Amino acid sequence: MLDAVVIFNPAAGRFATDGMISQAVRRLEMNGWRVEIVASQSGEHTTQLALQAAQAGMDALFVAGGDGSVGQAVAGLLGSQTALGVLPAGTSNLWASELGLKGVNFTHRRALEQGAQALAQARVQVVDVGMCNQNPFLMWAGLGLDAIVVKQLESRRQGRRRFALAKYSALILWDAAVWKGLNINLIVDGERVQGEFALAVVSNIRGYAGGLAEISPQACLDDGRMDLWLFSGASLRQTLLHVWRLLSGRHTRSKQVRQFSFNQLSIETEEPLAVQLDGDPIEINRNIEIQVQSSALRVLIPSDTPDGLFKQPAEYLTRR
Repeated sequence: MLDAVVIFNPAAGRFATDGMISQAVRRLEMNGWRVEIVASQSGEHTTQLALQAAQAGMDALFVAGGDGSVGQAVAGLLGSQTALGVLPAGTSNLWASELGLKGVNFTHRRALEQGAQALAQARVQVVDVGMCNQNPFLMWAGLGLDAIVVKQLESRRQGRRRFALAKYSALILWDAAVWKGLNINLIVDGERVQGEFALAVVSNIRGYAGGLAEISPQACLDDGRMDLWLFSGASLRQTLLHVWRLLSGRHTRSKQVRQFSFNQLSIETEEPLAVQLDGDPIEINRNIEIQVQSSALRVLIPSDTPDGLFKQPAEYLTRR
């Protein structure tokens, strides 16, 4: 028997998922899991529930929600033996998609049940986690324009449940028209970099922008490193060109884009900087420290996870 807590966010996603979560829980129970279901009241509550699950020695914590809920759970599970499993029920499900799990949509109403079945056999990998001024992130840290768009989406929370990708695209175009760019100094694993950039993104995964783009095609989740992408320039034309290159996958060949693989990153700016971590905006000062914590989190993955995401061998949970 394996023990787990399932946390669900009633506000996540575009669909009422209570019945879908019940079906997913039944699927876990059919595969030898003992499950407790808890509703999260906020992001802080999700982190607290994850910490409680880790302290109780649970084998796994399943999050039924989107990328925001996943990021909040990570903060409570860091360094523990409790593995994170994701049932993709949010508006944005990039982490689940990275692992090959389909999210809920109009044509895929059984996504949570199928996801639970795919994770029930408890194949486990350890993954790296980024720390941005002591704030953990699993997928990305976005600076500047990226974070401004995320903050605006967050302020319109009630409207995020529908047409989220369309709103994201429209806001990028709108904000790019008035965006002044980033004047920043960076130290990337000891190498100093300085310049004016339209966009800066630290990525641990391949997907980006709600699934509209693949920013790091060769990303590996357990190599102890992350990718820093710097998009040079600050004019409207340059910014729009970068957006087009990113969406079309041509940014990797552009001379106006620089990519660094790093373990430690320091950033200094002339004024306070907008930052988003895993799709959630945070307040931060002008000095930013980002460090990669290797193998800091255990995650449940399906057997058909795409090749190349992991270098280390998988483990399996021991049933009691």
